Amino acid sequence: MTEAFPGALVGPSSKERKYDRQLRLWAASGQQALEEARVLLVNSDGPWGKQSTGVSGVVGVETLKNLVLPGIGGFTIVDPAVVTEPDLGVNFFLEEDSLGKSRAQETCRLLKELNPDVEGNFESKPVTELLQDPEFLPQFKLVLVSGPANKSTLITLSSAAKALGIPVLYTRSVGFYSTFSLQLPAVFPIVETHPDPESTQDLRLLNPWPELAATLASISNLETLDDHQHGHVPYILLLLHYLEKWKETHDGNVPSNYKEKTAFRDLVRSGARTANPEGGEENYDEAVAAVLKSLNPFTLRSSIREIFEMEECNNLTSDSADFWLIASAIREFYTKHNVLPLPGSLPDMKAQSADYVSLQNIYKSKARKDMAEVVGVVRRLEAELSPRPAQIADKDIEVFCKNAAHIKAIHGRDLPQLNGEKYTVKAIKNALGDPESLVSAFLGFEILDSIITDIQSGKQDEAALDSALAWEAGVDRVIQSLTSEASAAINEDAKEQIIQRTQELRRTHGGELHNVSALTGGLVAQEALKVITRQYVPLDNTCVFDGIKSRSEMYRL
Repeated sequence: MTEAFPGALVGPSSKERKYDRQLRLWAASGQQALEEARVLLVNSDGPWGKQSTGVSGVVGVETLKNLVLPGIGGFTIVDPAVVTEPDLGVNFFLEEDSLGKSRAQETCRLLKELNPDVEGNFESKPVTELLQDPEFLPQFKLVLVSGPANKSTLITLSSAAKALGIPVLYTRSVGFYSTFSLQLPAVFPIVETHPDPESTQDLRLLNPWPELAATLASISNLETLDDHQHGHVPYILLLLHYLEKWKETHDGNVPSNYKEKTAFRDLVRSGARTANPEGGEENYDEAVAAVLKSLNPFTLRSSIREIFEMEECNNLTSDSADFWLIASAIREFYTKHNVLPLPGSLPDMKAQSADYVSLQNIYKSKARKDMAEVVGVVRRLEAELSPRPAQIADKDIEVFCKNAAHIKAIHGRDLPQLNGEKYTVKAIKNALGDPESLVSAFLGFEILDSIITDIQSGKQDEAALDSALAWEAGVDRVIQSLTSEASAAINEDAKEQIIQRTQELRRTHGGELHNVSALTGGLVAQEALKVITRQYVPLDNTCVFDGIKSRSEMYRL
């Protein structure tokens, strides 16, 4: 009976044990978002020709595997194909008994075995037919498309998802090459970006609040402390102490440039006792090391300023998302105090436990006070914008306050298409000027998609997949589809570079290698998890992987 024991003695739940490692990455809030999400995998839109069953969809299934294991809420696989012998050679989620059966049904069945908590469904109809039901697509939080795909189908699906604000990940894996692109809504805000821990430290040493300034009384006679105490004064207090000494001889000013900070470091270093029998004074070393990164006036990052200036933040309505309501409250806090709410976290440092805890409590108390002020503004805005669906939870406001200095609003891009203006000319020009660039492999995948589209529409027969002439014609079509400035950058050497990259796609007849698809599935799943949990910063917007040289490149296209 767990009721008989104090709460602190009760061990983790079975769910916490099961998902322990990922909970450390994205916490309970991220896990909840994951468990509430349903993912649509479009694994095929039909055969490529009379003799072909089409894309084998390994990369899509491998991606889904990496979402099922951490406990996604549910998934639906759309795949009209039936299982063939070639499928068995590359897809680990099919077995011999699967031959001749629905590929969607078989992969769904075997994926569900990985995690009984996940709900799995399948559809053997083409996705264009399913999209005719207006209630089909809105049930999903993310759409995965495993290509190569018919251009018409891809445009129809991505456009429908864009209208509903549903992110789309389009991935292709052929031979030793793979690529994936992410389409996000026009504005995709992220609170928990998980920056470098060192960049999140906000110690406010140049402008301490009264409670922090009052701690200096405990070391007012720093020189009289015994060696043990002197070697355990937290470096934050050391910096505050020497800042006061500096201001006494500099008209009340703090060190403001590199030369002054260098002199200030020498002042701090001079206070260390070089012959301390207690084992050295690491606290002084920590103080000296922290001068350049900690003694800087507060500045608002450009990404935060951009959010504060956005239309969504300045013109709230009753339908505004919680993010914009809290962002507006944070902006009001910043306007009043010229700083953001204090995160309240402290770095590790050499200090006696009691002193560290006392200092930590001062920072946490200030953080709670700042958060309470923001909560008050949020509640006022909610009342002004009533009626709203529900009151924003205090814990959501707290998370926002802790991460306020690093929030981002990503401006989503469409899936790159060969229609000229959607390509960044600079990316094409610069990349094709480098013989090692993988952008030519991405263009090769675009050529493959166009050939598949022609085969399915009857403009070419299936032999085009193996025809060097068809691929060279595809290269010419790609060049003509680019803007005049971009196409002008493609000289004969660049054209040859594209042709060479396409040889790998033609050699494999558009087929997948399991190891490359499995690795790519892991990369795509990482981006999918970022999108679903709204944590970390997702790809912007295309990645190409070269399995021959085991390297990857990212492009904004």
